[in-house]
Amino acid sequence: MKDFFIADAAKFDNDTVTSYFALSSLSVREKKQGGQYLALTLTDKTGTMEARMWDEIADVLANCSEGCYVKVQGQISKYQGKFQITLQKMRNAAESEIDPADYLPATLFDVEEMWAELRGYVSQFTNHDLKRLVFAFLDDGAIASAYRTAPAAKRLHHAWLGGLLEHVVTLVRVCLATAPFYPEVNPDLLVTGAILHDIGKTRELHWKNSFGYTLEGQLIGHINIAQGMLLEKVKELSPFPEKLRVLVEHMILSHHGKYEFGSPKLPMTAEALLLNVLDDLEAKMQVLRNEFAAAEASGKSPGEMTEWVRSMDRPLLDSRSYLKDE
Repeated sequence: MKDFFIADAAKFDNDTVTSYFALSSLSVREKKQGGQYLALTLTDKTGTMEARMWDEIADVLANCSEGCYVKVQGQISKYQGKFQITLQKMRNAAESEIDPADYLPATLFDVEEMWAELRGYVSQFTNHDLKRLVFAFLDDGAIASAYRTAPAAKRLHHAWLGGLLEHVVTLVRVCLATAPFYPEVNPDLLVTGAILHDIGKTRELHWKNSFGYTLEGQLIGHINIAQGMLLEKVKELSPFPEKLRVLVEHMILSHHGKYEFGSPKLPMTAEALLLNVLDDLEAKMQVLRNEFAAAEASGKSPGEMTEWVRSMDRPLLDSRSYLKDE
């Protein structure tokens, strides 16, 4: 069974390890001097690690594919500031060798408590139509099951089982704390947008052996999927106020904030604008937490910046750890 996890890599620098992983990606590349090699991404519940296999790749290509579990042997080393593993051996892992709980990270919070908290917020709505709209989603067995287990992303933020629910519950808390400062904002409408803005991720992503995109997710994307899900529920609830439908749909379509970030529309209401800003903030703060944890795991001292964070175009500094040295 698995006894080496990716988060342990710093303790095994330049050592050879043997362990099990989920194979998240596999591609064949050309060597500069001729021939081919494998570029792979290995995953367990503590993170992901890039891997390279330079020789004897034919058997791997014949027997291993993305999404399967593998047993590997290779040397841990640092390349461009990140740990990776150079593989000497790799094979499919037998089912008896695998405990699925080792491979997919999960929220550290209680899912039942988060689900009850979310439903509690909706029960306090004063707008009856928004209340029945949101409960139409939360009371739908298939949607609820996916909502409670889905990650919020493949990689960037809340990329773990229950991550979508964790992200949304935190976002709703922030929305309710912020809304009283802006009398232009309808709190029920804002929270409705917070709960439904990423509902399409329940169909955009898959999370069986590793996190990735469904075919529907790749072809359509979670914003358009969510729009379709909303229109289906509105039809089921008919008659439903047309003005509310338009405003909720606008929040879904505009919550990424900019065209270049994938939003078909820009935020044009007070609720849509606030949702975009707070959603972006909540996601970025989780990225920040992830980067601080990764920096600590890699052996960086409190006064060192993290590695360059591509999604934020900057490195980061953990000010709390930094100030502890004072």
